[in-house]
Amino acid sequence: MRKCGLLGEKLGHSYSPEIHALLGDYEYELYEKTPAEAEVFLRHGEFDGLNVTIPYKKTAAALCTDLSPAARKLGSVNTIAVRTAEDGSRILYGDNTDYAGFLSLVKKSRVAVKGCKCLVLGSGGASVTVKAVLEDLGAGETVVISRSGADNYENLQKHEDAELIVNTTPVGMYPGNGVKPLDLKTFPHLKALFDIVYNPARTALMLQAEELGVPAFGGLYMLVAQAEAAGRIFTADDPAHPAMDPLQSAADVQRIYDLLKDRQENIVLIGMPGCGKTSVAKVLAERTDRPLYDADEEIEKRTGKLIPEIFAEGGEVGFRRLETEVLADLGKLSGVILSTGGGCVTRPENYPLLHQNGRIIWIQRDLELLAKEGRPISLSKDINQIYVERKELYETFADTAVVNSGTPAECAEKIL
Repeated sequence: MRKCGLLGEKLGHSYSPEIHALLGDYEYELYEKTPAEAEVFLRHGEFDGLNVTIPYKKTAAALCTDLSPAARKLGSVNTIAVRTAEDGSRILYGDNTDYAGFLSLVKKSRVAVKGCKCLVLGSGGASVTVKAVLEDLGAGETVVISRSGADNYENLQKHEDAELIVNTTPVGMYPGNGVKPLDLKTFPHLKALFDIVYNPARTALMLQAEELGVPAFGGLYMLVAQAEAAGRIFTADDPAHPAMDPLQSAADVQRIYDLLKDRQENIVLIGMPGCGKTSVAKVLAERTDRPLYDADEEIEKRTGKLIPEIFAEGGEVGFRRLETEVLADLGKLSGVILSTGGGCVTRPENYPLLHQNGRIIWIQRDLELLAKEGRPISLSKDINQIYVERKELYETFADTAVVNSGTPAECAEKIL
């Protein structure tokens, strides 16, 4: 079986092994290397095929024996296949499937690029590739924004007429969630945003675009599309992997993208105290085999105190601060069931924390049936008053709502 994998400096966030396991019959491992180790590995490592990511795409291009026309034009390699020369020597063939991946993402988005002024954030290998795709699609002026170039983050006002922005930097990528490279409010003519980061599903930049009503597209589809193209390069000379019809390739990309998106998306439960979130979450975790996190339990675990004690000592303000700190950590996770406290919606800053990787479900239940025991807010205020205060907040946070009028299992089934 062929030995393939991904080379990069920090790979803890990578979905590539899961994608390639769905694509082909070859081994796929992660090779996390320092810059000094990466060059040695590229020259002498035991692999048959390799994907290359930040920050080694240009290094790989320099070390490859042979380059595809695309890789030669771009000076950047993200896919390597080991081939044998006539004299039996080892050849590193370098290609760039990021081009095909980003092109697929733009086509899927149906964003009209032709004639648009575009800003490409970052000056690395991915930036060169994205710029080439945009220009080949007929974009108007395409400007690369870097930290120290003539066009940088200090003089963005020169480009406030930009209509399309593509982020190719790792800013906002897991585990550095919540950070964005610029403020989109600077660009009143913005028509679309692409962020090639794929974890979290919605970066801080994408969340701001969503808030401003600007269509935003993340990098997961691009990742799958380039991986599918790379898999074909890895197995190009393998009789066991015949050439695939382009329509079948596109269908495979969509199938794997849909599957991965579903697997990685958190199911986040919000709703009134006592509406059954915890019980429903337990059933969901059992039925989906996903890890379960309860925000209130995490708060108690971190503080070593029960929720009523925390309220008694620091009041609701102190508790809400702790709650946001916990949600900031839990919201970074992927593929989990997350049950939140009833009042988490009272702080707007909690929304992006939950929404970045999650589908938010509002559990609704008849107010007369809400449990109150051990719930400080429910015991200190009229439940109807609490509901009036929070109803619009639940509506704002939620992607969808489910009525919990029966057993936890019945409610979980509605969600699934």
